[in-house]
Amino acid sequence: MGKAPPPIRNSIRTLRFHAGEMTQAELAQRIGMTRQTIVAIEQGKYSPSLEAAFRIAQVFGVEIGEVFQWEG
Repeated sequence: MGKAPPPIRNSIRTLRFHAGEMTQAELAQRIGMTRQTIVAIEQGKYSPSLEAAFRIAQVFGVEIGEVFQWEG
């Protein structure tokens, strides 16, 4: 039995699209992470640190609640 994904949804793919179709690699570079980490976050397989979550929100100029939503 595998580990259940975290109960957090995110809007990163949509935000990247609206930011001129920013690539996962571009986002990763801007926040100091790897593209693979961005992929895992987008797919809900990994929950970022609080700092990383704020950095992602800052890149898009939105509040953190517009990027991540708790489904608890």
